[in-house]
Amino acid sequence: MNKPLILLGLCAAGNVFAADEVKSFSMDGEFGYIATTGNTETTSIKGKLSAHQELTQWSNDFTLEALYKKDQINNVEQTTAQKYFLSGQGNYKLENPDHRLFGFASYEDDKFSSFNYQATLAVGWSQKMWEDDASKFSYSIGPGYSFAETSEGEDQDGVIVRAALDYQWKISDTAQFKQLLSTEVGSDNTKSKSETSVSAQISGGLSLKVSLILDHNSDVADDIDNLDTQTAVTLVYSFF
Repeated sequence: MNKPLILLGLCAAGNVFAADEVKSFSMDGEFGYIATTGNTETTSIKGKLSAHQELTQWSNDFTLEALYKKDQINNVEQTTAQKYFLSGQGNYKLENPDHRLFGFASYEDDKFSSFNYQATLAVGWSQKMWEDDASKFSYSIGPGYSFAETSEGEDQDGVIVRAALDYQWKISDTAQFKQLLSTEVGSDNTKSKSETSVSAQISGGLSLKVSLILDHNSDVADDIDNLDTQTAVTLVYSFF
């Protein structure tokens, strides 16, 4: 699989979406850092950028995530986590703006998984079920194609069905709950992800976020766990 194909799809989608008149744009930056010293020295860094763009005819979301962890035990340094994830989804609004057609692309590089990389292209139906002052809920579902290379260098490409849910609840004026779910079902592997988070505003655009992320692959090597979990406490800054 040609890796630049996914990146080209993300860039091309961004150019098409930007051609419409911009109504609103928001971007959040998330950062977490943990360092310990003593008998065991560790360094953990987590970063994330999330952007949302609301146009006359399009509603677009983009995400960039990175995770890095290094351990030093008995003066021996070891990288124990190194993961990058990039995704973009454009939703084209129909006559009823809550009814949409979506295009989705993602690319993931996780050094300590069973895959050298995993990438997805998908299209289909997206719908905003409701949005009010307290909460909002939307979903998307449609066919797609996954591109993957196992840690043994074997291609694992195939047709998939992708489904995703996005629920957000405004607990109070300064606190918010989010639940994101996605799954990509294929003949070789089913890849699923869940992110549950609660954030509380500290001051202005700065918030404190506690999150639990579950990553699951049904087909992995014998020495790799199917489920990866990540619990994090991070600071989030809203740029726009």
